Amino acid sequence: MNRFFVCALIILLKITPAAHAQIVTLDYYFNHETHKTKDGIKRFHYLWDDEQNTGFSKWGAMFKANGLILDTLDKAPTLANLRNSSVYIIVDPDTKKETANPNYIKANDAEQIALWVKAGGVLVLMANDSANVELPHFNTLAAKFGLHFNNDLPNHVIDDDHFKDGEAMYVDNAIFKSNPKIFLKDVCSISLNDPAAKAVFKSADGASVIAATVKYGKGVVFAVGDPWLYNEYVNGRLTAIYQNDIAAKELTLWLKKQTKK
Repeated sequence: MNRFFVCALIILLKITPAAHAQIVTLDYYFNHETHKTKDGIKRFHYLWDDEQNTGFSKWGAMFKANGLILDTLDKAPTLANLRNSSVYIIVDPDTKKETANPNYIKANDAEQIALWVKAGGVLVLMANDSANVELPHFNTLAAKFGLHFNNDLPNHVIDDDHFKDGEAMYVDNAIFKSNPKIFLKDVCSISLNDPAAKAVFKSADGASVIAATVKYGKGVVFAVGDPWLYNEYVNGRLTAIYQNDIAAKELTLWLKKQTKK
């Protein structure tokens, strides 16, 4: 075997896995919160590499354990910017309280994202209670899929002695097959305005849809009224009866299954 062939084979082996791997991209554009630290102004909240309670490092590790590659997008989403992404996650778009000059989701952003989903993309929309998320522009995007995040507060939990108020009730177990007991605190509900949209689980009192899926073209959307799967609640500080960590693993597997190679 000559040297040229060996070198070419090594290069091929190095690039082939990445070329065929699914990429899960986390939005860093609509959510771009910062805070002051002793080292200066730093990004925080829902970052792949944040191992504190505020981060997504645990969920990110689950994606990597299942063969997906983590990526981020710190500019406006376009078909070109999303072309290599199999999964795109938008979490808790900024308000002016969180960021001096937030990047709101505009009509063109929503159109580009919808075209990407229609072509086979897997989109995850994670809102928050209305005091901590910019809902009007987020709903510009949600409306593309027959969804609407409401300005309300199901599953309000006043303190750690009232965890039960944050439980969720399953409507459909297609994603969460082991029926894990899950907790979502202070969320917003979701109105389903398209017959294709399906409730996944409801609030503790059963009155409000707080997670849903909808097929859109060749792709699919998973929407939930809370950031939910950040480190603090997977299972950073939950009591042992709650299984958000198991739910996170099952959602990860489901998202991977929806992707197009």
